[in-house]
Amino acid sequence: MKSIRKQRRIQLIIVASLALAAMTALVGYAMQDGINLYRSPTQVVETPPNSREVFRIGGLVEEGSLTRDQGELVRFRVTDTNKTVPVEYTGILPDLFEEGQSMIGKGRLIDGTFVATEILAKHDESYIPKEVIDTLKEQGVYKPADGAVSNN
Repeated sequence: MKSIRKQRRIQLIIVASLALAAMTALVGYAMQDGINLYRSPTQVVETPPNSREVFRIGGLVEEGSLTRDQGELVRFRVTDTNKTVPVEYTGILPDLFEEGQSMIGKGRLIDGTFVATEILAKHDESYIPKEVIDTLKEQGVYKPADGAVSNN
C-alpha cells in the first residue's frame, strides 16, 4: 500500500516538473519577440545585426538628411556624432520629429539601411531618451541643457 502512495507522489512530482518546464519554455518563447535591444549607430556600423533581428536604434537626426518621397516614405540619417546610419520609414512621423533632435526607431537593418516600423521622437523641448544620453556621453559630446530632463 505504501509503495503505491510513494509511486503516485513520484509521478505527481514528475508531471509537475514537466509542466513547469513546459510553461517556462513557452513564456521564454513568447517573450522572444518582445525583447528589442537598443543599439547606437556606432554599434550598428561596427557590428551589423542580421537582417531578421528587430532592434532599436537611437541618436540624433542628422541635419540636412531628411527627405520625403511621394506618399509616406521618409528617409533620413541617424547619428551619434561618431557614425551614421541611413533610415527609411513609411508612415506618419511624430509631430515633434525634426532634424537635429533625438529619436529612437524600431526595425531591422536591411542592406546597410535601417528600415523602421516605428519612430519615436522627443516629447518636449528638453527630453532626450536615456539610451541616447548614455551614447552621447560615451562619445564625449553630451552637454545637458538648462532644465534638461532625461528618462533616468
